Amino acid sequence: MFRKGKSGMTRLTRRATVLAAVLALAMLPAGCGSGGGSLPASGSGSQTKAPYKIGAVLSLTGPYAGLGNPEKETLDLEVAAINAAGGVNGHPIELVVEDDGTDTGKATAAAAKLIDQENVIAIVGATGTGQTMAIQGEVDRAGTPVLSIAGGNAITAKIDPNIFQMPWPNRLVAPFVMKYMQSRGVKKVALLTDASGYGKDGLAVIQPELAQLGMTSVANETFNPGDTDMTAQLTKIKSAKPDAILLWAAGSEAATILKNRAQLGITIPVYGGSGQARMEFVQGAGAAADGFTFGTGKVLLPESFGDAPNRKTAEDFAARYQQKYGKVPNIFTAHAYDAIHITAEALKRVPGDATPKALRDEIEKTSGFVGLDGTFTFSSADHNGLTENDLVMYRVQDGKWVLAK
Repeated sequence: MFRKGKSGMTRLTRRATVLAAVLALAMLPAGCGSGGGSLPASGSGSQTKAPYKIGAVLSLTGPYAGLGNPEKETLDLEVAAINAAGGVNGHPIELVVEDDGTDTGKATAAAAKLIDQENVIAIVGATGTGQTMAIQGEVDRAGTPVLSIAGGNAITAKIDPNIFQMPWPNRLVAPFVMKYMQSRGVKKVALLTDASGYGKDGLAVIQPELAQLGMTSVANETFNPGDTDMTAQLTKIKSAKPDAILLWAAGSEAATILKNRAQLGITIPVYGGSGQARMEFVQGAGAAADGFTFGTGKVLLPESFGDAPNRKTAEDFAARYQQKYGKVPNIFTAHAYDAIHITAEALKRVPGDATPKALRDEIEKTSGFVGLDGTFTFSSADHNGLTENDLVMYRVQDGKWVLAK
């Protein structure tokens, strides 16, 4: 429920609308929208109990809007499916969404509002690494669990008891991509990273990894979120004569970089990570995206899961998402899917009242959860629970992604 108005009457009306929708969903046949049982079981009983209120801090505007809006679509879709199947032990989920505008200050304010005014028991988000780190103080103050959907290494490199991470962090993805580059004979690398939290975080992982893989950096260029022309950086890179460019970014600027590269006649390959694992990037770059090679999770092509149970989960979700929104899902939808379902599964196990602390404790006990990003097992020493085995390399070909050989 994304609220823009502040009047009491507007809020009351919207709450009434939400409750009416919940009751309507509860009247659907059991399992409706569950994709043949691929959704985690949501518990039995009719939805006559008070809702569990879960917040979300998403980038619905700003440079990360291309990530945040699919995340919101997924949360809306999955909350409706969970509620249609009876909620969580008879409790419907009420989703309260705040837009951080891809801004750390707004993210902090959004988290404070969700905690202090909305009394949420968990927060999904933030979309970006910088925004996730910015809300840490607020969630630690309140003891509210956060299921981050950002890929920065810093989010879980040092364990915060309240913060869990859905995507594969940069410490997994960057070395995975670089090993692939090494296998293709790349020795001289030009680095091009955004100056946001995700780009800085990735650069801190990439630079020490270069020496370990026998590579050298011959150029190190950055750009700011919102920049619309990167020809200056690319001209410097071209003169450095690298074997390849390693692009580490998550915003809309990546499409511009590939178009600028084509305009300058640069033909060396470009590699990247999860930040470009969305069709908006491919469509934005057009023909300039062809050949771009990147590493991320297997959900983009569910067959890459092989016989693992994640494949059925991914195929079911993709079918429902495409039916609802008329487009293919991406990895950011996967992060949101895993976040809301891990939360729902943990809520089922909470003994007694579902307080933020009790929910946090159950989230940390998650073991063997079959998700879209991989199979999650958390512990007090690991709040991500994924490995390189959950990753695969892709290449953009004719406007689509295919498995890289």
